[in-house]
Amino acid sequence: MSARKNIAVARKLRAGMTDAERMLWSHLRNRRLQGFKFRRQFPVAGFIADFACIEAKLIVEVDGGQHLDHVTFDLRRTEKLSELGYQVMRLWNDDVLLRIDDVLGSILNVLWAKGLR
Repeated sequence: MSARKNIAVARKLRAGMTDAERMLWSHLRNRRLQGFKFRRQFPVAGFIADFACIEAKLIVEVDGGQHLDHVTFDLRRTEKLSELGYQVMRLWNDDVLLRIDDVLGSILNVLWAKGLR
């Protein structure tokens, strides 16, 4: 996918975020999670990451039931991003919506494990 098309797709995805993505974004935006900078619907390596902390090379994906039909694509995508040094963290919509404190703690644990504070 071209960079220009990626940007257009990212803009469209930002406008149509799911409830779970909106909830997580409300906790990640403006460095609200212990000062870590996250971007939403961020184009990287020909893909659009739901959320990315560039400093930590961490991508956070919020998945719904539709991803059960795209397991092979998601695995290839994760492999490609891993080859580029990114760690991909996958979360389910229900976990974000029902257990946001646990989700945020899990994200922080990954960031801290990378030696970031």
